[in-house]
Amino acid sequence: MRTLASLLWIGTLFLAVGWTLQREVSLHVSQPSLNATVAKNILLSVAYTCKGVPVIEWKHTAKWGTTKIAEWKPGTYTNISSSYRDRVNVYSNGSLQILNVAMRDSGYYLVTVTEEFGTTIYGTILLNVSEIRYEDLHFVAVFFAFLTAVSSILICLMWLCNKSLHLLQKERHPLTG
Repeated sequence: MRTLASLLWIGTLFLAVGWTLQREVSLHVSQPSLNATVAKNILLSVAYTCKGVPVIEWKHTAKWGTTKIAEWKPGTYTNISSSYRDRVNVYSNGSLQILNVAMRDSGYYLVTVTEEFGTTIYGTILLNVSEIRYEDLHFVAVFFAFLTAVSSILICLMWLCNKSLHLLQKERHPLTG
């Protein structure tokens, strides 16, 4: 009787371990922090493993609140928020590409992977978007060119004034010899 109970206990243990392993979900975020400049495309890269087909959901969290970007079940359906419809691409490995990023895209991106049995795992990526500073450099270059032109004109005017002054002095005080 004791061996039957031991066999039953071991069998139950193997079933529990097998059931637990079947429900295992993992998520790998390759870059938890990304920097981008305005108007560039950015890939929020993740990779998941699980038994079965999960539901993947991406949300954006910023100072003004949380926005759902997309939810999809690879090979089945894809729902993309209307505000992101023309700006994102979703991939079967769980990654999300945002096209033409703007300053408002800065913030935290939360990916949720939920398997068929309800096991959920989360990943977070911080995206910092900065403006391109070419406008400031362009302003400095134009201002420098303007100052160069003005100084050239002033130098020419000073030369003309000097020549005129010499001519006037010659007329008033002719050289006698």
